[in-house]
Formats: sequence, C-alpha cells, structure tokens
Amino acid sequence: MCNSSIPAAYRVPATEGTPGPEAARRRDFPPAPEPLPVPVMDNHTHLDFPEGAGPVGIKAALDAAAAVGVQGAVQVGCDLESSRFTVEAVDQDERLLGAVALHPNDAPHYAAKGELEAALAEIERLASHPRIRAIGETGLDFYRTEGEGLRHQEYSFRRHIDIAKRLDLTLQIHDRDAHSDVVRVLREEGAPERVVFHCFSGDEDLAATCNNQGWWMSFAGTLTFKNAANLRGALSIADRQLIMVETDAPFLTPHPHRGRPNASYMVPYTVRAMAELTGSDLAGLCTAIGENTVRAYGSWT
Repeated sequence: MCNSSIPAAYRVPATEGTPGPEAARRRDFPPAPEPLPVPVMDNHTHLDFPEGAGPVGIKAALDAAAAVGVQGAVQVGCDLESSRFTVEAVDQDERLLGAVALHPNDAPHYAAKGELEAALAEIERLASHPRIRAIGETGLDFYRTEGEGLRHQEYSFRRHIDIAKRLDLTLQIHDRDAHSDVVRVLREEGAPERVVFHCFSGDEDLAATCNNQGWWMSFAGTLTFKNAANLRGALSIADRQLIMVETDAPFLTPHPHRGRPNASYMVPYTVRAMAELTGSDLAGLCTAIGENTVRAYGSWT
C-alpha cells in the first residue's frame, strides 16, 4: 500500500542534464509509502547529490522521511567535498548524523595527484565533529577500479580502518565484487568495534561471516530486485540483531519504482520487503532495526 501522491517537497523536478545512462531515468519521485508502525533510521544516504535533497533541501527531505516513520538518517561523504558538506549538514538538523571518508573509487584519483595523504588527514580532522559517527564509505570496489588503482584503494581502506579505531568510530564499508578481500583486510588490520556493510551485496557465506564477527548488514532497495536471490538468501540467515536498512539515495530505488530517484522517505518499501521475506512482524522488525542502528551509531539526540 502507498499514499496517493509524492511528498510535496519532492514534486520539484530533479536537476536536468544528468550525464550518461542516468539521463534516461524517470526524474519524478515515487509516491510515499504507508508509514511504518515503529520508526527506523536510514543509515546511508547522500543528501548532497543532485537527485538527493538537492531539489528540496535537508529539512524538507527529513520532514518527508519523518512523515512515514523514518525519524533520522546518516549522511555519508565519499570524497573531500561531500565530507565537508556532511559536517555542515549535521549541524543543520538534529535528525542527521554523518560519516566521512574517501570512496574506494576516489582514493586512486587522490593518489594519482599526490594528494592522498593530505586527503586522509583532512578526513580525520572532519571526523572529530561530535555528530560524525562513522568513517565511511570506505572499502574495496573491484567493479570500477583495476590495475595500480587497486593498490591505492587497499592502502586507503587500511588507513580508514586505522582512523576509525583511533577515533572509536563505526566503520561503514563499501564492498563491490570484493567480499573475500574486504574480509581479509579487516582481519589483517583488526576490525574496529563497530562495522557496517553498507548496501550489503554478499550471499549467505558473507552473511555467516558477519554473524560470526558481529558485523552489521545494511540492506538497501537492491533486496527487492528480481535478480537479488543472493541478498534474500543472506537476509534469511542474518542475525536479527545485525540487520539495518538504508536507501543509498538517490540510488537503488526499491521495486516497484526502480529507475526513479530514491530518498529516505522510501525506506518503508524496503522494510516491508524485509518483513515479508523473513516472515517477521513488521512492528517487531522495525523495533529491531531501530535498536540496531542506535547501537551502531549512537543516539541521534
């Protein structure tokens, strides 16, 4: 079930002129889902992206989310510019916490310019803000990076792990086509106390590893895609105390609205899919997700 209309703020068209394949996406936002019976948080979103809160602003984006039971979000940086934005954003609304990092696909670009060490130092400075609760998104991505870039990517990942441990922050991991190597690096470096696999993309084997290590698995709209049998299998065995939900907005919009821009107010679509797939009571699942998220990032208040 869903409401009959798009939240008022999101009736503003998304930014025109998006390059590449994204230009073909439908630019209108989907209708709002029915509110959740118990509030949850979107633990990974990009409010600075043009199709994110860009058209509506941070307050309006969080108001739309709150109206359907999404009471807070984690704004995530993936380069210096977006990490600086994140530090500014968390001071604008108490419903927002932040994560800062160099995305694994960006680290090689900083290295190529001889700027990786300076960039990592700035990430550490930005992470000292009290409402920055995570180092992320960092990790490994074997889909978009190859060759010499992989060496810089792994080095950057190890440095982010070190920062998270020294500052006692949660580590938010980006893992694309690199499951075994991500786990290898975490074990070699010694994982921080709190680790979240953002947009969990593994299978039952990785879920079992996360269960054993106490690492959180954050599920996004990809769980609802027809070709995501691996994610549904992983969710089926995931420890209930280790699951969270996210949008990765403005990307990964859940079925039946795949291809349209995503936003935090669409979290309920994914949560309802999680409840249906696991045979869980919706209110009970929401309660567990909310408690897990606070354990991972601390209180929003």
